[in-house]
Amino acid sequence: MGKFYAVRKGSKPGIYTDWETTKAQVNGFPGAIYKGFKTRSEADSFMSGSAKSTSRSSRTKTASQTTTRTEGQQAFSGKPEIIGYTDGGSRNTGNVNGGHVRDSDKAAWAYRLELPNEIISDSDGEWGATNNRMEIMAFMRALEMLIKRRQQHAKIQLVLDSQYVLNAVTKGWLKGWKKRGWKRSAGELANAELWQKVDQLLPKFTQLEFAWTKGHATNVGNVFVDELLNKTMDRMVADHPVVAQKPRVTTKPKVKRANKPVASAKATTPAQPVRSTQSKPTTQPVSKPDTRHTNIDHSVADIQKALEQLDLFKD
Repeated sequence: MGKFYAVRKGSKPGIYTDWETTKAQVNGFPGAIYKGFKTRSEADSFMSGSAKSTSRSSRTKTASQTTTRTEGQQAFSGKPEIIGYTDGGSRNTGNVNGGHVRDSDKAAWAYRLELPNEIISDSDGEWGATNNRMEIMAFMRALEMLIKRRQQHAKIQLVLDSQYVLNAVTKGWLKGWKKRGWKRSAGELANAELWQKVDQLLPKFTQLEFAWTKGHATNVGNVFVDELLNKTMDRMVADHPVVAQKPRVTTKPKVKRANKPVASAKATTPAQPVRSTQSKPTTQPVSKPDTRHTNIDHSVADIQKALEQLDLFKD
């Protein structure tokens, strides 16, 4: 079953059944008061101001009780074009018995930016960090993302539940720390390197306003970032003071192949001798000399020689 959203103070007070319509009535409206209920009767009671329990009414806080800005920021009229939510948290077991944050304590930050055409959210964790450090980290990362999206000149409202961060940027604390060389009047400034980064980012914006909301109350945007950072801490691996990283995906090495495919070996028959198709040179028959007269001459000479041996031709 869906929820019922009662808007007691907003652009158009009433009871709505979806968050998108409700958000349009309360976002950017100074002092908006609203709350979600499971039943219509509870929403009606809230609208009439007759909430049954005091604890329920005590949890009902304004979405943006005070709107402030830093020096040099222009006050814009109408609704903001972008609304952002930042939050930080720490599961500080070291606070027990007056101790300090332990290296094994989980901490995380988160932000949510509602732009005209997109919603951007992010979160990350850190071991052994304080709640205040995570609040600064969330605020700083949100500013960096807005700059990355080139939204420095848009009408922006950032909603925080950290009085520490809000006072630092709106009551001159940041300016005083900078004048003293990033130190407090009482001594060392915690997270000085983060505050220096924030000091570099803020002047880039021209229409930036801030609003405070009570943490863990009815502000849906604040509840969203609170749940997001808690999910981040849930995923942090216990007993390892390092944020778990995603495993690298390894791929099998590719087999290098020649430019031309190599044919597979097959059984071959012995190669037949190649017969030349070139015709043999034809030889003309050599004519034999006529030896008939020579043979006759030799015969006569032989006879004559034989007769001489018989002394038939002597005088």
